[in-house]
Amino acid sequence: MGFVRNALGLEPPPSPTDPTPENRFHPWDQSPCEALRERAARIKALAQCPVTGKNVQYICPLSGIPTHHSREAWSCDKYYHDNKIYELLKKVNIYEHDLRSGRPFPEFEFPQEQGFDRMVNMTNWDLFFYTRGFYSMDTEFQLAAVTKMLSYPITIASLLSQFSPYSLNPKGPITLEGLKSLAALRYTLYSNQGNYKYSNDSTRRNNTTSFLNGYDSYNTNSLLKNRAMRLFIVGARAESQLPGHVWKQLQYLFTNQKFDIIFIGPECYFDKNKQEYTKLPMESPPIINKIDESLRLIYYTDYFHTFHESQEFFPYDPYFDCFFTFHPGFASPENADHWVNKTIPALLDTKCAIFTTGFDKNDLMNDMNLLENKFSPEMDILMDPIKNIFGSTKWELNDLNPHEVYRFNMYIAGFRGKRYHTIEK
Repeated sequence: MGFVRNALGLEPPPSPTDPTPENRFHPWDQSPCEALRERAARIKALAQCPVTGKNVQYICPLSGIPTHHSREAWSCDKYYHDNKIYELLKKVNIYEHDLRSGRPFPEFEFPQEQGFDRMVNMTNWDLFFYTRGFYSMDTEFQLAAVTKMLSYPITIASLLSQFSPYSLNPKGPITLEGLKSLAALRYTLYSNQGNYKYSNDSTRRNNTTSFLNGYDSYNTNSLLKNRAMRLFIVGARAESQLPGHVWKQLQYLFTNQKFDIIFIGPECYFDKNKQEYTKLPMESPPIINKIDESLRLIYYTDYFHTFHESQEFFPYDPYFDCFFTFHPGFASPENADHWVNKTIPALLDTKCAIFTTGFDKNDLMNDMNLLENKFSPEMDILMDPIKNIFGSTKWELNDLNPHEVYRFNMYIAGFRGKRYHTIEK
């Protein structure tokens, strides 16, 4: 529509302050933003040139980011130029400058409640924004800024929604066990809406509990509880620092359901006054941020297995509990102790659905291969690895390796502790 208005001469002329690749490009060591000048200095201090192995000192003229030790090293880096890595680095550069440009950000004026006469389409970002009534995202800068924030709540919503874009195998990534887990969660989310109403529909209730074989111990008495659905985010970091109104976008999509979003991990609560992460003693109550009557953000500042062993969250309920780990790095050597030896066994012990994401396909596949190798007899796959429709579109940079760029939540998969085992006769 913006193109049509512009073609008919109905659009105002573009402002010289509107973001473009040209007016948002600055070499980081000469940036008008002090934070980016400091970041360039940090890269030079920490990163190594892939050609010489020496400290990075040279600013790539094509991307504006420190990438090599010298111009000679930059010139002879065939891999860097043949794969046009500088193009993605330039994206990082212009996105970071745009966020610090001081321009108006009307795209951050998020919509409120969804009208009952309007259906949300979760096929992709564009249709979601349009049907949800977001500000029209006409530029890549607006899309990058908003999708980075919304990737976490909308990734969760896209899995839980009855209109999820992910379908059952073989056409989609959801396995039969995955469908059972999602059906249990959707049965709770849509219990008072249309076809999912169960209070006066014994036939539908019986059919659903029959399909959810292995979940029958929770039966319909569990569904009648007036309680919040618990969404556990294990190993929470950046996602736990999102403002409450961003997480409220998740609750707006399920208007009849209360949510407790539970962030768990030593880096899940950042004290802005002290400018440091807060870790509470185990005996202390969690930090609770009540957004409204239907949404609470709760922070537990230790590892999940610690709370699991103390039965802090017992009992778990597959109709009301779901777990998420956003790019956790299960397969990273430094994570072997607290993930592989402690936290993952505790997660599998809950028997609830667990969904995990990765920065890219290799990152996620490394994690899933580790799970398969270590825990295959105790685990069911719920969702085969696939590109996340609601991954962030904003490119990020690894300061320790400025040749490495990534986007949050680009790939997604799901698993669960095995609820029942084959018995040999």
